[in-house]
Amino acid sequence: MPARDLPSNKQPVILTGRLKWVERIAHLFDDQFRIPGTNFRFGLDPIINLFPVAGDAAGMMVSAALLITMARNGASRKVIILMLVNVLIDGLIGAIPLVGQVFDFYYKANLRNIKLLKEHYEEGRHQGSGNGVIAMIVIVLVLFLAAFVYLSYWLVSVIIHAF
Repeated sequence: MPARDLPSNKQPVILTGRLKWVERIAHLFDDQFRIPGTNFRFGLDPIINLFPVAGDAAGMMVSAALLITMARNGASRKVIILMLVNVLIDGLIGAIPLVGQVFDFYYKANLRNIKLLKEHYEEGRHQGSGNGVIAMIVIVLVLFLAAFVYLSYWLVSVIIHAF
């Protein structure tokens, strides 16, 4: 929620110490530069990811370091799980050649994680164990696995019947 929409008795959370460092790094990697004449912003992440494997690994290491720092500074288990999901989505789709390069310009996992952290502190959101998030991830993965097995079976049967 933007600061102007906060109730009058609530002030926006200003991150300090290590969390301020996390916010600066997230800004550098996801939002540092603006294309002149537009509101489109991007950071070092999509630029670094132009180097295959090394760029993806560097981005994942920075995201992991940010996530660990946030976890050590009081983020709830649910927030950490949601942040981890953001990092994994960014890493997995970002690793796909060409598609991943474009994806990195739009999906800003580190800024999403800073937003989750601020919502956690400002609004008390994302509290709890995160078991529901884990259950949803498991269900989605099982569905993807089932779809993959079905499509593989179908493809093999088509190839066998073609000969």
